[in-house]
Amino acid sequence: MKHWFSDLRAFQRDPLDFMVTRGTASASSLERVHLGPTPVWLVTDPAMVKPVLKAPEHEIDKGRLVYKLRKVLGVSSLSLSGEAHRQRRALLHTTFAKGAANQYVPEMTAVICRLIGKLMREPSFDAHAITARLSLRLVSLTMFGKDVLSEEDEEIIVQAVDQVEDDLADEMFSVMPLMPWTRRRRDQKRAEACAAMGEVVKRVRQRAPSTSVVHALESLGLTDDEVRDEVLTMILAGYHTTGNAAAWLLYFLATVPGLSGAIAAEAEDLADASGIIPASRLAAGRTSLAAVKETLRLYPSAHWFARDAKADIQLGDSKLRRGDAILIPPWHFHRSTRFWNEPEQFRLDRDFGTPAFLPFGAGPRVCVGMGLAMLELQLIALEFSAATELRVLSSVPAADPKPSITLLPPPIEMSVAARLGRHAGLGHAHVENGR
Repeated sequence: MKHWFSDLRAFQRDPLDFMVTRGTASASSLERVHLGPTPVWLVTDPAMVKPVLKAPEHEIDKGRLVYKLRKVLGVSSLSLSGEAHRQRRALLHTTFAKGAANQYVPEMTAVICRLIGKLMREPSFDAHAITARLSLRLVSLTMFGKDVLSEEDEEIIVQAVDQVEDDLADEMFSVMPLMPWTRRRRDQKRAEACAAMGEVVKRVRQRAPSTSVVHALESLGLTDDEVRDEVLTMILAGYHTTGNAAAWLLYFLATVPGLSGAIAAEAEDLADASGIIPASRLAAGRTSLAAVKETLRLYPSAHWFARDAKADIQLGDSKLRRGDAILIPPWHFHRSTRFWNEPEQFRLDRDFGTPAFLPFGAGPRVCVGMGLAMLELQLIALEFSAATELRVLSSVPAADPKPSITLLPPPIEMSVAARLGRHAGLGHAHVENGR
């Protein structure tokens, strides 16, 4: 017999398997799961995602699961709704919209190539350790300008996130109150991390040129705290989500037979007479784009996102009450045999136009950073493939990812060597120039 907590143990033990198993077995478009006193509905049909995300805010909107992120991110566009959200999103869209970041392609390429040159002198490296910092550097370049975020600031961000992320993830679906001493310890850690990240944001605001998104936010009349929260959200989103995907991308370049060579050949074809890949030609990079999309299918950084019913509503064949939570699981949609042939396999021949592919969400709330993330990942695929031959030194297949606030890659120890053979020249030239 079902009771309030009957699914909680299985969900906490393995949330990824829980979402796939329950979602695939469900005969309904929404599956009621029992994780506590408040009803939670798991969306099992991707056709229901847009109706959920496009519903009027007085019917379905962001709720308590999203609001928990405010403990670290404050009140930013990630957790806002209404006119405040629309105003900030419109401004951010000018920075992150498809094609808007193309002007930074030469600088982004140089950053990637400098990293490749450094890694070639290292015996090994952890994939996520280097891609998270690389993504942080790239998103900082496009948002704030060159050299605004220092290496010291990057390290502060990394340490602060590591300090609080697991605790916040643990509390996300918690139904029991913490013991007072545990709460005090976590609150102290969180306050220290937030204060450190706040100091980084202060320095970013001082260094950022007048044309940056920072000063555009200030032009909206936001308070200092509101600007801080918005900038911090952008920094952390760039650090974690794209960095997670980039680690898996390097893993697949090293382990999928022929993939790196095919993308190296594509890089050579896309390059102009000077050996540079112009931004205008990136859309023709079908192999690199397919590799990025397949990486995001297998390992979506946002493995779930949530909304709350704000009124009693009928959704599909289910009746939801005000306060019910709605859990949308890209991990289930991307990994279920209901929607993909051989879903566990890396394949470039998939149709990514299906509603079951949503690594960035869907509808009017689709991730505003989608265009920038795709650009970063494609450049990483092209430049690493053109210049290097990657090798995984740790176990293959890699261990499972860790479900936290985002989907964290396991430790993946890798090494790089200069690519030899027909398609080596372009990448080597880029690395030399990048230095």
